[in-house]
Amino acid sequence: MQTLRLIIAAPGLALLLPVAGYTQTADELRDMTPEQRQEYVQGLSPEERRALGDQRRAERDAMSDEERKAMRDERRAQWDAMSEEDKQAARERRSNRRENQRGAMRDNWDSMSDEERAAARDQYRQRKADRRETWNNMSDEEKAAARQRMQKERGKRGERSQRRQGQQ
Repeated sequence: MQTLRLIIAAPGLALLLPVAGYTQTADELRDMTPEQRQEYVQGLSPEERRALGDQRRAERDAMSDEERKAMRDERRAQWDAMSEEDKQAARERRSNRRENQRGAMRDNWDSMSDEERAAARDQYRQRKADRRETWNNMSDEEKAAARQRMQKERGKRGERSQRRQGQQ
């Protein structure tokens, strides 16, 4: 009887283990060092990574403007509290990560057949045409609001680059 319970319980536990490992909260992920976080995320399956990304996106989308500003201010304070060596190391990690992503994209492109490349180009052109059509179907008020959002985003990027140049 006990063996039967064990046989029944084992598959149930096996099904729960991936879920238990995935239930890292956003706070726990935030508290990890970058190396720990990277190791944790690399240990996830592609589906779990996608789900985690969707979860974090949903959390950010649900935030109020004040919460987003508080999060940015917190990150800025953490950055400002870092030593110059730590900042340089973080910049190098970010640069390496970007270069690795670019390399993977290049490798993916190089591994494509001519037909796949043509299909990828067509998809890009279609997305571009869809965006253009959306723009053309917008009212003047919607276009003005979209322009303001873009100017605001560009302004943020401009502020970042100005801060970066001021610190160098």
